[in-house]
Amino acid sequence: EPRLLMVTDPRTDAQALKEASYASIPIIALCDTDSPLENVDIAIPANNKGKESIALLYWLLAREVQYLRGSLPRSQEWDVMVDSFFW
Repeated sequence: EPRLLMVTDPRTDAQALKEASYASIPIIALCDTDSPLENVDIAIPANNKGKESIALLYWLLAREVQYLRGSLPRSQEWDVMVDSFFW
């Protein structure tokens, strides 16, 4: 059973949002100015239309998870290039 749902576009993933809300699964969404916020628990304001913008956001989130887990100290640069998230 998933503990969290992360979506890039709430409009595109409306069915997943509805089903997750029925199961009381928290939802984090990357939201543009025209994104519907029904069933979204945490909205991260972002440009969720461009490939490079989405890649940068997921790169930042992945890096922060590494920091919070303690597997990467904040004093050290993350050697994963943001280009890896484009594809």
